[in-house]
Amino acid sequence: MSEASDLVRDLLDEYGTLAQRALASFLDRERRRSEVYELAADYPLRKGRSLRASFCIAAARAFGASVEEAVRSAVSLELLHSAFLVHDDIEDESEERRGLPSLHRLHGVPSALNAGDALVVLGLKPLFGNVATLGSRIAWRVMEEAERMVRESVEGQALELRWRRENTFAVSEADYLTMTLKKTCWYTTIYPCRIGALIGTRDGIHLDRFVRFGFFLGAAFQIQDDLLNLTGDHASYGKELEGDLREGKRTLMLIHVLSELDGDARARLLRLLAQPRADKPERELAWLRDEMLRRDSVGYARHVAHALAGAALHEFGPAFATAVEGRDKRFIQSLPYWVLERA
Repeated sequence: MSEASDLVRDLLDEYGTLAQRALASFLDRERRRSEVYELAADYPLRKGRSLRASFCIAAARAFGASVEEAVRSAVSLELLHSAFLVHDDIEDESEERRGLPSLHRLHGVPSALNAGDALVVLGLKPLFGNVATLGSRIAWRVMEEAERMVRESVEGQALELRWRRENTFAVSEADYLTMTLKKTCWYTTIYPCRIGALIGTRDGIHLDRFVRFGFFLGAAFQIQDDLLNLTGDHASYGKELEGDLREGKRTLMLIHVLSELDGDARARLLRLLAQPRADKPERELAWLRDEMLRRDSVGYARHVAHALAGAALHEFGPAFATAVEGRDKRFIQSLPYWVLERA
């Protein structure tokens, strides 16, 4: 592993631990109120990397804020992320999340849906608490950014769900990247930059300067995640391997292999995509995976991920030109390397 990835790993551990402690303390108070919050606490308390919370804290510190000024926004982001995951798992019929059965498999769809809704409500509460440390004007600006992030994310999810519902196969690479910008990049990479800089500069910087960096980084992250779903190791991945194939997700590999197949092979793939997840035969899924490897769809996706990570490195300079030199700025600069190396 590279020196850059070592730095990312160290700060993910440090800031992730800080965020998890604050999150656990917040959830402990809420869980005493009702059993619905006990169920809602499941995903947030499953150990993950806390990438988004750590990114939020690092960006705030890189622009001069303290951990205390950023931690509530980081906790909010973790809670909203968990809400997205609960709902995504239901929509995708996913079986696992972070190495354990998904919430709807454990408790049924109705209870899991309600827990996801509860997480959305819980995710707003820390943002109200920002008034105490940031003042009402900056706290309100963070709320505005949170509304934009949630709106972009649900619009991106709706686009992906529509492709699967309508069995749309004429999805271009540009379509995929647009969906990824909205669904993944806004809450994984763009929003942490924007609110970190907002908190650190007290709204003294134009936040759109982070969109290009966040898009390139987040898109590389998503493609790498898609690759890991297909070729990763179950123990380290923590989710259902090849779940994207079963769900018929329009990943970059699927878009590429669709463009490579013709005749009977293309018709075979279209028939497979039209089938519900539970009805897709294992032999057909194995055939599709082999075609992705044989047609170098996997290699093509890796190439695009590397190009996007390189673009993120290029955009880092102007985006963070006024950030304070130090470990937090180096952490953010190292994220494109880590994205490609992570398992």
